Amino acid sequence: MRSYNILFLCTGNSARSIMAEAIATMTSAGRLIGYSAGSHPGGTVNPFAAEMVQALHYPVEKLRSKSWDEFATPDAPQMDFIITVCDNAAGEVCPVWPGKPVTAHWGFPDPAAVTGSDEQKRQAFRQVFAGINNRIKLTLALPAENLDAASIQAELRNIGKTPAVAT
Repeated sequence: MRSYNILFLCTGNSARSIMAEAIATMTSAGRLIGYSAGSHPGGTVNPFAAEMVQALHYPVEKLRSKSWDEFATPDAPQMDFIITVCDNAAGEVCPVWPGKPVTAHWGFPDPAAVTGSDEQKRQAFRQVFAGINNRIKLTLALPAENLDAASIQAELRNIGKTPAVAT
């Protein structure tokens, strides 16, 4: 079984992309190795995102808000897939990625923008977490070894059109 490197991008790399990195790595039985980065990383991981990731038993010490520039260098892991998970990152000019990975946009509302009680914030994070988890499950159902890059890109973009928030 081949493993695929998947990079999730967002602007701040503090919530959605962090959760996606952990979900991809922990739920794919080794098929996906998740990474995350931001175009303008905020430098910290949102505590509610860390809480969601901890429930997966993902090593929280691996979590850090980092620049996408780390993944555009020749010595960085070569990505097979790059997924933007917030609308700001989708419209930005991305670095040139080594190896020409398949790209797609999976927009999710920003759970860190939710105001209210901690429980209301947790609920927003749970909804986005469930939406990301669903899209990763759909990705894992693709017969990637039998699809060419254009077909995979079309499929990943279609997955991005599924409901962003689980109801």
